[in-house]
Amino acid sequence: MTRRTPAPPLAQHSGAHDARPWVRLLRVIGVSLAVVLVSAVGVVGYVLTDLHTAVARNAVRLEGAPATAPDIAAYKSGFNLLVTGIDACEQKYAALFPGRCDGPDADSVNNDVTMLVHVSNGPRRITVVSFPRDLIAPVPECTAKDGSYVSAQDGAQINTTYQEGGLSCVAKTVSALSGQQIDFAAAVNFGTVIDITNAIGGVQVCLATPLQDPYTGLDLSAGEHTIQGMQALQFLRTRHGLVSGSDLARIGNQQQYLASLARQLTSGQVLGNVPEVLKIANIALSNLEASTTLTDPMTIVQLALAVKDVKPADITFIQYPNVTAPDNPNRVVPDDSAAATLWAAVAANQPVQITHQNTEDDGVTVEPSAPTGTATASPAPSAAATATPAPSAVPLSENVRGSTAAQQTCTNGDTSG
Repeated sequence: MTRRTPAPPLAQHSGAHDARPWVRLLRVIGVSLAVVLVSAVGVVGYVLTDLHTAVARNAVRLEGAPATAPDIAAYKSGFNLLVTGIDACEQKYAALFPGRCDGPDADSVNNDVTMLVHVSNGPRRITVVSFPRDLIAPVPECTAKDGSYVSAQDGAQINTTYQEGGLSCVAKTVSALSGQQIDFAAAVNFGTVIDITNAIGGVQVCLATPLQDPYTGLDLSAGEHTIQGMQALQFLRTRHGLVSGSDLARIGNQQQYLASLARQLTSGQVLGNVPEVLKIANIALSNLEASTTLTDPMTIVQLALAVKDVKPADITFIQYPNVTAPDNPNRVVPDDSAAATLWAAVAANQPVQITHQNTEDDGVTVEPSAPTGTATASPAPSAAATATPAPSAVPLSENVRGSTAAQQTCTNGDTSG
């Protein structure tokens, strides 16, 4: 008797009943998409890991700070970020700055921009304090990146501290002067400014009068402009083009730019967009020197998420309280009494009130539509929402310049010549 071999059973995934071509096509597409997604996640993970490793190799350990950053939630009293803008030779951009890489100061590296960003905790407020480059202040002993010892100085121009001992010495000097623990720090070069402003599509600035600076090559008419790349860097560096030609005027000009940037980032939901923040973090970390606590791109994402909902009225820009040096009219020294009032308000998480009245002799003027010279908290919640009254604003000394991100300021260009 002939025995027949039964036909093999159909595999469960063979699609015996889905012979139609379009069904098979959809399945192929589905498998392909899954492969692409898995591959993309793997590539992003690899890129971030590789970037983290590269940045960590050149990272700076801050004296008194942990080797790596804990979760942002661990900072119960808020956190502090030091940002220094360094003036150094960059071969990639040497053609844009004739003489910078082959002149007598080619090897010098000064921290011409020094800012301390304090982010409070519950409710969130951001206070950005700019330290004038011409500020004469005590410099404590510190350890440079190469391990060498840097002696203390009774008084030195603060913008020389990076040249003397690097990022850690800048952080230690600012910490000693302000009484604030520095949790994160970064040294930003010219190239970083160019690349980041290009990535975000530029920043809008306002000019009350035309601004021309033969030293930076900047030439802008009165009115509003969207600047990016090299032009943004020229705007941030200009001093001779401003009404008084002083470093204090330049700080006001830089703070106008930062206020506009803050409004752009918060209103456009950029800081809540993790892929967008990662892109910016990638650009930044590829071009800057960071503290060991700021080498992980995901830490930058955490920082962004922590501040993404802060209202512009709760972002205050302040020039560090100072007075003219008694022995040099071209230098300033700390106003310790006014500074103590500022830091007490920061410690108590109270809003501050800028009482200084900007005039045409300042680097920027406050537009009439904004309440001139005030920096107050956001409107308080209704009584039904909370029984806790909003804290009253702490008035700062009249010589302390500043504004909030909610105010529109415009640059005063030097039109005398």
